[in-house]
Amino acid sequence: MKPKIHPQYEKTKITCACGNVIETRSTIKDIKVEICCNCHPYFTGKQKLVDTAGRVERFRQKYNLDKKK
Repeated sequence: MKPKIHPQYEKTKITCACGNVIETRSTIKDIKVEICCNCHPYFTGKQKLVDTAGRVERFRQKYNLDKKK
């Protein structure tokens, strides 16, 4: 690699709005995010299915699927 053309790759902290802090390495210093793996609904199991205009219900009826047990 050529010297002095690459950005510095150093330790950084990723801070989530929920308070979770992840230490990693990056070219960006102190990253702030709104959502992380500790508070994202998909990973926490608190995911809600948003039904827009009854599309989910029509899909379930079309394929004879029971509601989530």
